[in-house]
Amino acid sequence: MGNLGLGEMLLIGVLVLIFFGPQKLPELGKALGKGIQEFKKAGREITDAIKEEPSDGAKK
Repeated sequence: MGNLGLGEMLLIGVLVLIFFGPQKLPELGKALGKGIQEFKKAGREITDAIKEEPSDGAKK
């Protein structure tokens, strides 16, 4: 579950082309890329905050 084969990827690509048209694809790709970057950035910030926070055992 979760693995997409070549057939599924092609079907998704065709559906995206039908719904949005070729003019919108670069815009959609750019928006998707920015969304992924923001998600990764938020994940790194949370990870860094957890690493910087001292553990409860260190306070005693």
